[in-house]
Amino acid sequence: MEGCGEDGQVELLGMAYSPFVLRVRIALALKGIHYELIEEDIQNKSELLLQSNPVHKKIPVLIHNGKPVCESMIIVQYIEEAWGNKASNFMPKDPYDRAIARFWAAFIDDKFTPSIWGVFKGVGEEQQKAVEESVASLLLLEEALSGKAYFGGDEIGLVDIALGGLSVIIQTIERVTDSVLIDTLKMPLLSTWAHKFCKAEGVKEVLPHPAKLFEFLSEIRAKFTSPPAGK
Repeated sequence: MEGCGEDGQVELLGMAYSPFVLRVRIALALKGIHYELIEEDIQNKSELLLQSNPVHKKIPVLIHNGKPVCESMIIVQYIEEAWGNKASNFMPKDPYDRAIARFWAAFIDDKFTPSIWGVFKGVGEEQQKAVEESVASLLLLEEALSGKAYFGGDEIGLVDIALGGLSVIIQTIERVTDSVLIDTLKMPLLSTWAHKFCKAEGVKEVLPHPAKLFEFLSEIRAKFTSPPAGK
């Protein structure tokens, strides 16, 4: 995507299979912002990435007119504020509703995401515990979704982007690890939400190809679970 135009110069440092980069790409797509995706090699980080995010040295980084913004959900909120005149609006107008949206977005990052990686990387009892923790978090999100099409109401909002960036990864992790996280019987609302979210305009265009993502995650999973050399 071309990075210059009426939106200014917009560049995104990232990689296609990162769920955190995906959050930012979804937000940019929903706002209709043109940008340039600069693919990063995490094993050989570019000088631009190291200079743009000297604290964490991680993707994603959004560079808007030469100014870097780091951390996926901070970037999403920056996009909302910097291009507030463009639909869609990710944040509700009511201050209390905004606080609730930020709460659930933080819950997803602080509580749910670590357990998902535990499912992906773990084996045996360690993995089973991570599955149970993930399901417990998802059940709370199922309750929070009650009565709404999206967490943001009728339209995709901050919490949808926070969880939605992970949704295709969750589905693939279920396949790679032979686990069940989003049970359609126990979580009918989340199941319907995930399907609807992934088919939404502005989302489906940036999602990674399922077969390629499966292959990519399978290779990484094998490295975590393979016995050490010489054993």
